[in-house]
Amino acid sequence: MRHKYPTEAIVLHRTPLAEESALLTLLTRDVGLVRARAQGVRKRGAKLAPALATFAESDMVLVAGKEGWRISGALLRDNWFHTLSRAARTRAARVSTLILRLVHGESPDPVLFETFRGFLTTLTSFPEDTHDSAECLAALRILSALGLDAGDIPEAGLFTSTALSSVAENRSAFIVRVNRGIAASGL
Repeated sequence: MRHKYPTEAIVLHRTPLAEESALLTLLTRDVGLVRARAQGVRKRGAKLAPALATFAESDMVLVAGKEGWRISGALLRDNWFHTLSRAARTRAARVSTLILRLVHGESPDPVLFETFRGFLTTLTSFPEDTHDSAECLAALRILSALGLDAGDIPEAGLFTSTALSSVAENRSAFIVRVNRGIAASGL
């Protein structure tokens, strides 16, 4: 019998696999970035489909097998895709693409998970004129968590109105740091 790993996860990317399955890229709190197979999730009326949609935050049960990870259960917590506006979804997609581009392998990093979840929460609870600052702050926190930025970050770990206004005031300096961090990654 294989060991089951219960964890919170956010679906960052979903790719069709075979006829009714999908390959999902998950950002998990306990395992890190994981690519897992979900069998039968593309079938009409599949029970797990809502919990495994793009930008769905779910409680999942992962199973490690010979051929990689497999999802054996999922319970939807929040469907960010439906909660976010079109512009906010575009911002969330850019930040998730940054994570997919920079994070390789599985290493538990709750900071990445909390940063992305905090960013999604900010996109739903703050006015749209702060979303640009939130995106910049999320990118900087991700780069910092990966060791690609060593500068000071306003109110580490939090997306508050004070932190967002600090980023808005010094926007060009923060964007330079984000670009330097991405260049330092070599990707």
